[in-house]
Amino acid sequence: MSVLDPQHLISTFGLLGILAIVFAESGLLIGFFLPGDSLLFTAGLLVAGGTLLHVPLWLLCLLGAIAAIAGDQVGYAFGRRFGPALFRRPDSRLFKQENLTRAQGFFERYGARSIVLARFVPVVRTFTPIVAGASGMHYRTFVRYNALGGVLWVGGVTTLGYFLGQIAFVRDHIELILIGIVVISVLPIAVEFLRARRRVPLS
Repeated sequence: MSVLDPQHLISTFGLLGILAIVFAESGLLIGFFLPGDSLLFTAGLLVAGGTLLHVPLWLLCLLGAIAAIAGDQVGYAFGRRFGPALFRRPDSRLFKQENLTRAQGFFERYGARSIVLARFVPVVRTFTPIVAGASGMHYRTFVRYNALGGVLWVGGVTTLGYFLGQIAFVRDHIELILIGIVVISVLPIAVEFLRARRRVPLS
C-alpha cells in the first residue's frame, strides 16, 4: 500500500522520487501500476501548503514534464525494438496482453492525438508510447505530441493540486484529502484485481 500512497512516496523519496515514478509510469512496462496522477496532484497540494516538498511550482512542473517526456521516449524506443515480440509475450504477474491491446485500440482510435490523450488515462499512458513505436509512428510526430502531452499532463494536474491546496477547506482538511487520494489511487487496481479473479475458471 505504501507504494500507492503519494504522501508516503513524497516524504520518503522527495523530488527525485516523484521524477522517477513519473518517468517509470510514462514508458516502462513495470510502471503501469504507479500512482502518477495522484502523485502529481499531491505534490501540488504539498507545495501550496509548504510541507514535505519545498520547491517552486514552476520547477516541479518543468522537471516533471521532462521526466514524463523522457519516459515516453524510452517507451517508444522499446516499442520500435521489441514491439512484434511483445505482442507475442505470454501474460505474467507484471504484464498482461489486455493492457497492450487496450492501448493499441486507443492508439488506433485517436491516432497521433492518443499520445496526448493517453497521458490522462492510467495504464493506457504506460503502453501507448510502446504501441506507437511498435506501429512505426513517425518519430518527429511522436516527439511533438509527446512533448505537448507531457507538459499538459504534469503542468495541469500539479497546478490543479497547487491551487486547490490554497483553498481554506482543502488546506484545513489536507489529511482527509490525502486519504481520499490514496483510495482513488488504489480503486482502479482493486477493480482490475476483482475482474481478473472473475476471469479465472473455478477448478
